[in-house]
Amino acid sequence: MSSVLYDSPGPRARRRNVVLSAVFVVLLALALWWVWQKMDDKQQLKWALWEPFTTSEAWTTYLLPGLGNTLKAAALAMVIALPLGAFFGISRMSEHRWVRVPAGVIVEFFRSIPVLLLMLFANEVYARSSGVSSEDRPMYAVVTGLVLYNASVLAEIVRAGILALPKGQTEAAYAIGLRKGQTMTSILLPQSVTAMLPAIVSQLVVIVKDTALGGVMIGYSELLTARSTLAANYANVIPSFIVVAIVFIVVNFILTSFASWLEGRLRRSKRSTGAVLGAEKIEDLNPAGVAGSFGAGADRI
Repeated sequence: MSSVLYDSPGPRARRRNVVLSAVFVVLLALALWWVWQKMDDKQQLKWALWEPFTTSEAWTTYLLPGLGNTLKAAALAMVIALPLGAFFGISRMSEHRWVRVPAGVIVEFFRSIPVLLLMLFANEVYARSSGVSSEDRPMYAVVTGLVLYNASVLAEIVRAGILALPKGQTEAAYAIGLRKGQTMTSILLPQSVTAMLPAIVSQLVVIVKDTALGGVMIGYSELLTARSTLAANYANVIPSFIVVAIVFIVVNFILTSFASWLEGRLRRSKRSTGAVLGAEKIEDLNPAGVAGSFGAGADRI
């Protein structure tokens, strides 16, 4: 079947695609076999190294508390960064220069700094200029760094999503008498959420993964740090890395699956029912007699 964007492949193209797919599968199988052999040669596939993950001690003592700290820091960063990013994204589109310019400077500044540097800087600020205890300081630093960086990125996502809408939406809102704030909250933002959702979810996945930076540099006891302690006790470095990687994959898959479900629900809710209104329904929706006023105006013209 042909499309506007491309023509359907012919017999030669289909054969070529089958051959390339077969070659890729063979190469992938060889690569997996090579990895398996190397791990077997290094005795990383011994059951003794994997057995700790079948007991509750490895999970309740190390992995689950670390996963809880990872999700806690990521959830706090998400809750703060999302509205903050929306605020700065909308501020960058303001017609007032005194609003637009500072918002742009803040967004570009924090978006240009590595998130790890923001965490380290926040940790030093909390250590020298606040009463935050040394036990809570790593979490505060991780959340602060994630919020500052990701709010700036989300601000650009929000701004791009709103600017992607047709200008006719704004013009139509002004034509019926809506103010700028009403147009943004009632017309533009609701329509742009569906388009922005994939990019927002991608950034939320980045937040979950970036919590590991706090464990590496400032001692936050997240999942990767818990893995390090577990591997030191059980001497299973490679298996512990594999298990933690699987845990991250599962968490992010759940997050993206929920986002896909939410996106589909939003798209379905915006579809028209296709119902045709009769004259009596129009009269019910127009109790003030707007149509009659238009007709009287036409008679006067």
